[in-house]
Amino acid sequence: MSDQRPIITVVGSFAVGLTLRAPRFPVAGETLIGSDFDMGPGGKGSNQAVGAARLGAESHLVGLIGEDTFGDMAVLLYQREGVGMEHLRRTAERNTGVGFITLNAAGENHIVLDMGANHLLVPAAVDAAEDLIARSQAVLTVLEISPATAARALAVARRHGVISILNPAPAQALADNLLAAVDVLTPNETELRLISGLAPDDPTPTLALAHRLQARGVRQLVVTRGGQGALVVTADGATHHVPSVSVPVVDTTGAGDAFNCALAVALAEGRSLLEAARFAAVAGALAVTRLGVIPALPTRAEVEARLARGV
Repeated sequence: MSDQRPIITVVGSFAVGLTLRAPRFPVAGETLIGSDFDMGPGGKGSNQAVGAARLGAESHLVGLIGEDTFGDMAVLLYQREGVGMEHLRRTAERNTGVGFITLNAAGENHIVLDMGANHLLVPAAVDAAEDLIARSQAVLTVLEISPATAARALAVARRHGVISILNPAPAQALADNLLAAVDVLTPNETELRLISGLAPDDPTPTLALAHRLQARGVRQLVVTRGGQGALVVTADGATHHVPSVSVPVVDTTGAGDAFNCALAVALAEGRSLLEAARFAAVAGALAVTRLGVIPALPTRAEVEARLARGV
């Protein structure tokens, strides 16, 4: 890493996660006894902003939170983690976002969200942050906010020659004009199908779908595949496989956020997409070894130590 920290601007969401562990997921109408209740800050945008800061970047969040106790949690978190808040706004119109998370014995998760104030984050908030975006090396956005706001973030990044990354979660069909502003799209295999307007279990090969999205304007893709690693598709259509990193799985909830912020940091530092994906794979793997999201986001030292071991 160079002496000068890369600047990462995240345009995204904050939500408080309420997590409960159960031996398995309940069926309709069933009540299970759970354990290990935890309440902590989350939201994909927020997680990724914190993760980028832990990995050594100068990280900023463009977001909207409520004027409530959960919103106070966000402010305290960013003060502690060193995330820039000059474009974080508060509103009395909606509650701060919340998410209810159930983990089974295998560490898999079910999540239900009320994104609250995040729905009020409008494109004008991105315009207000244009000077920040212009001096950033990468802009990262998600779909827990309005797609129009995410699209504006991508467009402003493109206008200033800044790397634009879209983590398309929760997945939905996306317009071509939005996709055309994406330098790097980072879906998992289910999200890849939903973005393409298909059923989540559609049998079309993943690589074929990735190339279809490139034909619609996406420059490059990194498709995460869980235990199968990641598929990297570069601008010229070349493909590479990044293997997964073998670790004990405790909680998969924050793995995608750890992967995405690490990818953004590595790209902002000038690494190739393949190198960045390898760096991100290690960060994502380390995140599943601990319970919770924020506690699990790795530091730069942890990622570098694992890379030094040869993964």
